[in-house]
Amino acid sequence: MNTNGPVRGLSWAPDECTLPAVDRPQREAEFDRLLSSAVGGLMRTPGGTAVFMLSPEPTVAAQAAELATRETSCCTFFTFTLTATGGRLSLEVAVPAAHHPVLEAMVDRAITHLDRPGR
Repeated sequence: MNTNGPVRGLSWAPDECTLPAVDRPQREAEFDRLLSSAVGGLMRTPGGTAVFMLSPEPTVAAQAAELATRETSCCTFFTFTLTATGGRLSLEVAVPAAHHPVLEAMVDRAITHLDRPGR
């Protein structure tokens, strides 16, 4: 997949991702589960960073940490920072400029889940 343009739909992994193509739909589904069940808010910061506000629960923190760890093993351009403080939990995701479309796809998916009725 080319990261020079918008990345939409189910496949948002860039060419640099070393996760076998057959495993990518499962990984994307894992991110979707996290985004749909645990994200309660989203902040954008300049420079290719998004902060996902997560449900402040130990199981969510463990799920986010485990997923971030596995993702950085195949997509080394991601920087994930999981922060738990003051009863809040957030996952900051940063990427270099060349990979902004990948982050935008992740943000788009989170917004889709946040915009659903009943959230």
